[in-house]
Amino acid sequence: MSIAVDKINPNLLKIISEIAKKENITETKVLEDIIKKGIEHIENKQPIDEKIERLSNGKIKMLNKSTYNPKKEDLDKMVGVFEAKKPFDSVEEIKKMEKVENI
Repeated sequence: MSIAVDKINPNLLKIISEIAKKENITETKVLEDIIKKGIEHIENKQPIDEKIERLSNGKIKMLNKSTYNPKKEDLDKMVGVFEAKKPFDSVEEIKKMEKVENI
C-alpha cells in the first residue's frame, strides 16, 4: 500500500514534518505513531461485546439475563461465573481485594 502524498492536505504534511524535526524521527515514524494512536482510539470507543468478539475470534461470549441459557458444555467453558449464597456489593468486595483486606 502506498500513500499518495499529493492528496494529503499540505498543512498536515507541514505539521508532520515539524513534529519529525522536533522529535528527531522520520516523517514515516510520525505517521505510523499517529495512525496507531488513531486505531487505538477507535478501538477504545467500540462497545465491550464487540471488542470481546473481535479479540477472541468468537470464542468468548458475553452473557446477560437475556442470553444466559447455558448448555452443560458451555458451563464448562465459563470463567469467573458463580452463584452467591446471599447478595453482596461486588464493588466493595473488589475494593477490599485491592486493599488486601479479608473478604
